[in-house]
Amino acid sequence: MAKDVDTMEDRQRSASPGVHTVSDPDRRLCLQGGLGAGLAALLAPMAAAVAASGLAGCAGAGAGAGAGGAGAAAGPRLGFRPVPVSSADAVVVPDAYVAEAIAPWGDPVGVPGAMPAFRRDASNSAADQALQLGMHHDGLHFYPLGDGADASRRGLLVINHEYTDDGLLHPGGMQPWTADKVRKAQAAQGVAVVEVVLQDGRWQLVRPSRHARRFTAHTPFAVGGPAAGHALLRTAADPTGRTVLGTIANCASGQTPWGTYLSGEENWAFYFDGPEKNDAHQQRWGLRRTGWYRWGEHDERFDAKRHPNEFNRFGWVVEIDPMDPTSLPVKRTALGRAAHEGAWVAVTRDGRAVVYSGEDARFEYLYKFVSRDRIAPAGAGLSAAQANRDLLDHGTLYVARFDADGTGRWLPLVHGQGPLTAANGFADQGEVLVKARQASDALGATPMDRPEWLAIDPASREVFCSLTNNSARGKPGQPGVDAANPRADNVMGQIIRWVDDGDFDGTTVRWNHLLLAGDPANARPDAQGNVHGDAFACPDGLYLDGRGVLWIQTDISTSALGKGEVAGLGNNQMLACDPTTGEVRRFLTGPVGCEITGATVTPDGRTLFINIQHPGESPSERSDPAAPTRWSNWPEGPGAARPRSATVAIRRRDGGLVGT
Repeated sequence: MAKDVDTMEDRQRSASPGVHTVSDPDRRLCLQGGLGAGLAALLAPMAAAVAASGLAGCAGAGAGAGAGGAGAAAGPRLGFRPVPVSSADAVVVPDAYVAEAIAPWGDPVGVPGAMPAFRRDASNSAADQALQLGMHHDGLHFYPLGDGADASRRGLLVINHEYTDDGLLHPGGMQPWTADKVRKAQAAQGVAVVEVVLQDGRWQLVRPSRHARRFTAHTPFAVGGPAAGHALLRTAADPTGRTVLGTIANCASGQTPWGTYLSGEENWAFYFDGPEKNDAHQQRWGLRRTGWYRWGEHDERFDAKRHPNEFNRFGWVVEIDPMDPTSLPVKRTALGRAAHEGAWVAVTRDGRAVVYSGEDARFEYLYKFVSRDRIAPAGAGLSAAQANRDLLDHGTLYVARFDADGTGRWLPLVHGQGPLTAANGFADQGEVLVKARQASDALGATPMDRPEWLAIDPASREVFCSLTNNSARGKPGQPGVDAANPRADNVMGQIIRWVDDGDFDGTTVRWNHLLLAGDPANARPDAQGNVHGDAFACPDGLYLDGRGVLWIQTDISTSALGKGEVAGLGNNQMLACDPTTGEVRRFLTGPVGCEITGATVTPDGRTLFINIQHPGESPSERSDPAAPTRWSNWPEGPGAARPRSATVAIRRRDGGLVGT
């Protein structure tokens, strides 16, 4: 989400214990040949452990290696000619490629017998919207239907819908603001499951489909893990604290080795209206007197004065089984409450799941969860998803501390250990998880520059994380620079990478920066970066394909595009990086006002799906309903009624591997 963090975030203002010394400049350079000889002994392939656990073929998908057998391809990893910076209202890809928009906001997902068409004047009802693709596509993953070659021709796309632009969503925008408009906005958020097929050389939706499904702000979600039933999650409507209506602010996503989908609830705090004066807990989580989206005016659930615990029921990672349209989705509280960007899964040598997640907010934290139990195979009449239905409810959550010498430690968020005691405001493990920010403060975790997407290399065990930006770093009253976040007024962002010592469940790490984003044309050294190749700023989405290419997507906020130190970078873009050499090439540029986000590859590596979010977003981040196409008419082009977020399918014209 391209958000104005100056007005929307209630930032952590205390200089949390951490490292506040600048890293050695040599350590900030892009390393050649991986993490270097000093770490070579730590890098052990995961393949043997995966094979021993009976999960062969799954770990790669869980780690983002979507190209399957494509990883064996010889030759340079980056084989395309980069595209130039662009300000065009179009998706631009190299000449050898074709990019086609599918699954735009408002198209029916394909529920049998219930497929309302999109109305160009935005007059669809809330009931219609609950059966259509939602607004502002974000994370997505592809789930094959079929075996062999068919696995790359037919499958399910699961797509997050992060937030709404009410100026586009309703006739007349927010004037007047009504209960029906709130219901429609709530229906336009959440997650969609659609079936797609490659037919006659083009990807298209399959409608109707028994798999088609929508999850909205009114879909029942079970609550799993230590906070299930906790007093802090109980409300008048749900006195047991075990069923939550809805998921909102769904940002990035992860795909598990057992075939489920993980979605992060990110900017949920902005949907609630708060009291005249917040208590300490509400203040730490950024509750404001009046929510940005004004839901509380017509839906009392989002009025924290009347229902203060409803605020605690969002901010979780949710798990969905896309293959079973009758399954109940679950909020996994063991993974901790946060402004979750997403969740990404690795597998230890002994077959346990490790889930990494970041919190997209200034000076917040990086987490990982290690499951107690091993991943179970399918069998005895159960699918793999069903066999692991409780796997993410039991384990240990950690928060990261990065030290100035290139090492670090995962600090356990476990009740009774260190300061996490009742005397310090943590009555039990459930409260530790609900108050994960406060617990991380107490442990002295490193406050980061908006940790967003992660990508995991299952062979080298390198974990990459995009730190989008943080212009408040080093400002009066804010934390200063430290080794992991080495630039004050950081408008450009960076990508950090690490290896957990021993295995993915290791509690110590060795880390470095893959790169510091920037534009060498800038006068200020801290805005120049050290990118080896095409310049960019504000890294956000990351995806590591099966050939080892790290795809990087950018999210310069609409209010900043074309201005100041990012003026020379044009529209947001998608780049490819070879992590072994550090080379970066610009692969794609997006239409005006958009964010590039989400990435998933078919098993044969020949189709890359991405999302174009909020094309035509205005600098105020809310459109004028009287001029919906003022900034963009993508994807329909001239004559469009309004811009629409959509998924884009990208293929080589000759059918070759994407990225070559």
